[in-house]
Amino acid sequence: MKKKLVAIMMGCMLALTAMGCGAGKTADTAESTEAVSEEATADTDAENSEVESEDAADTEAGDAADSETEESAENAEAQSDDTKTGDASDTSAVTTDRSGNAITVPENVESIISMAPSTTRILIDLGLADKIVACDTYSYAGYGSELKADIPQFDMMAPDQEQIIALKADIIFTSGMSESQGADVFESVRETGACVADIPSSASLKDIEEDITFIGQCVGEADAAKRIVDDMQAKIDEFAAIGSTIPEEEKKTVLFELYTPSADNPYIYTAGNGTYINEMLEIIGAKNVAATETDQWPALSEEAAVASNPDVILTADMYTPDVINTILGMSGWENVNAVKNSEVYQINSDAVNQPNHHVIDAMIEMATSIYPDKYENVALDDAA
Repeated sequence: MKKKLVAIMMGCMLALTAMGCGAGKTADTAESTEAVSEEATADTDAENSEVESEDAADTEAGDAADSETEESAENAEAQSDDTKTGDASDTSAVTTDRSGNAITVPENVESIISMAPSTTRILIDLGLADKIVACDTYSYAGYGSELKADIPQFDMMAPDQEQIIALKADIIFTSGMSESQGADVFESVRETGACVADIPSSASLKDIEEDITFIGQCVGEADAAKRIVDDMQAKIDEFAAIGSTIPEEEKKTVLFELYTPSADNPYIYTAGNGTYINEMLEIIGAKNVAATETDQWPALSEEAAVASNPDVILTADMYTPDVINTILGMSGWENVNAVKNSEVYQINSDAVNQPNHHVIDAMIEMATSIYPDKYENVALDDAA
């Protein structure tokens, strides 16, 4: 299972895991997605290709491949304009998807196919669970209890296009992860004239907000989407206000890990610069030890990780049993500040790896773990 994670982990933060996991320092920490740079997995490419489609959605952060990120950035401003015009039910305001492809959204959207867990969660929170007529297998594994029973489920890396076409959905939301192997796995669906709206993996919090706005506009729920985005931004502003008060010399260094090193794979997959995870850490007033890495999703050797001597380790590893105590007991890590001081915390992998408004839940976990005194009121507000 760990090797499968290595194969695709950085592929996308479409993370599909058992819902919920909690944070803490003890062995009771519950089970917890994502990240593997091409360089880090060079030695395991053959193995990775065999398992890539199985676990492609285990994580939704790494899908922000450089080419997709650049494309998203180029189209973000134009798409933002498209989705901010018109009234709440005016789907004609949307003329391009988040990848910049021209699309025509039906006037009334009554049936939806969602091919990414992050999108499925947004649709559910918009109150549209009953309109989802099919989804990817990972969406159903995570949110099946909130969807219609026994709806068709598709492999996001190799979907049954004929069956998708037969469903005649008004709109099909896809993700950049589905094209991570270089092929358009929805080509036949597009050729029928169906509305296929692609959403590349988000590299920033602003990207996530624009994704939500886009989805809301497409399904005639622009007002509801705006409320979600406004609430999300208000929380970000609250974090930023507190984070800005932390003096530079008091900022803690943090190692965020998506995969814990093992004998089979002695790498730590993490989030570097140009990712929304790095952005979140900076907003709350922390320093990401991987922020200077040239790759968005670098694979650090154990030696490099130990040398960075982080004050705090945050893990979203959902595969390593008893991950907190595993990290605390790793040989050679005894003198790392985070290990010496038991500053190791588990973050909900769905919340941090699926780029939607629930990354705010992950920010709360991060902030209260790193600076419990400074963010105490934020945690209380969230609980209320």
